[in-house]
Amino acid sequence: MQFIMPGMHRLPPLPYPYNALEPVIGEETLRIHHDKHHKSYVDGLNRAELYLVEARKTNNIEYIKYWENELAFNGSGHILHSIYWTVMAPLSTGGRPGQRTVFHVNQYFGSMEAMKSQFIDATEKVEASGWGILAWNPAWWRMEILQAGKHQNLTQWSAIPLLVCDVWEHAYYLDYRNRRDEYVNAWWNLINWNEVERRLELAMKGQVPLVE
Repeated sequence: MQFIMPGMHRLPPLPYPYNALEPVIGEETLRIHHDKHHKSYVDGLNRAELYLVEARKTNNIEYIKYWENELAFNGSGHILHSIYWTVMAPLSTGGRPGQRTVFHVNQYFGSMEAMKSQFIDATEKVEASGWGILAWNPAWWRMEILQAGKHQNLTQWSAIPLLVCDVWEHAYYLDYRNRRDEYVNAWWNLINWNEVERRLELAMKGQVPLVE
């Protein structure tokens, strides 16, 4: 793990070219989503952290409520987007669900198909903007599927995201317009199961992959 100084978060590079996820996600969508939207969360997180550094020095907490909200919103947006890029891969290159993933999915959900069905349904039905998330919760030593409102709402404490699907409109509107269900079903074919397995292995060891 690496200590990241306040205000020093960086936009991670995509692990593939902008057109690598076509035809499921178009080049223009990916470029705008990564370079504009994700960067805005990184910038917002850095601003919030630097303000809070100054507030601690001066004991000026007049706007603490606003900046704490910015910290949660932008920090969560940065983390989830950083995971989102890595749990996708070009079609037919993401491998198959790994041994640990299959075991724990079967143990809790009954089957991979049952988990897939719940994940897709939950993700499609996120109210307004948010995410569908498959997480490992070490508090109960099992997986769970969650909806995240915006980036930071409706979570469970200690849950570690393994697989995330962005259903803010900027993630799919250029390609699918208002057909969120079509996007989510197509997106399932982009999953990088090798990365999901890696994240699960680290989560079970009490570690979380670095997000700068």
